[in-house]
Amino acid sequence: MPKVSEAYKKEKKKKLIQAAKTVFIRKGYVQTSMQDIMNEAGISRGAMYSYFDNIDHLFMEVLKEDDYDDMQFFEASDNELLWPQLKQWFEMQQEAIENTHQSLVQAKAEFFLSSNYVKHAEDFPYISQRYNEMTRLIEEVLNWGMYKKEFQLQQPADTIARYIISFINGLMLDTFQLGNEQTKVKEQLSILLFSLENIVCPHAADKE
Repeated sequence: MPKVSEAYKKEKKKKLIQAAKTVFIRKGYVQTSMQDIMNEAGISRGAMYSYFDNIDHLFMEVLKEDDYDDMQFFEASDNELLWPQLKQWFEMQQEAIENTHQSLVQAKAEFFLSSNYVKHAEDFPYISQRYNEMTRLIEEVLNWGMYKKEFQLQQPADTIARYIISFINGLMLDTFQLGNEQTKVKEQLSILLFSLENIVCPHAADKE
């Protein structure tokens, strides 16, 4: 029997994660089964379980892939202004939260509210890792802005980063439970940006 290369297995796993993401977006976390994903990917049960132990393991991999796109967004550039970059990221968050049928918002909300996660949070170390990593990346952008004299922070960078993450996560969960018409995502994010502008003070050095 020919040996399967590591490159093939890596590419196959990536395709399975993309198939799983498609199903999670369509059905959410609670209603998705391994069989749904096998059907989407056109793969046998044995092949699927050779890559993933269960639905939670697979969802964590989907979450990592989704988070990677977010985290790549915070790669700071020497030449570009950082405040417009942050604003663009908030616009992306708004679009994802408002359009739950086109993003993982429903699946994420269902997962974080699930009894399995609540009772066994220690079994999902990536959740803590992703929070710490996102905090670090936002903090680095803020500190880089200070270094470039684009920002004049009125609060510690790590505190601002945690404030942003908590706000976005809370808005995501509220909107999942209550709907965009009630939570008014756009208006809330506008207020968040207004408060951040006063905390971060973009171009403060130019105004002195």
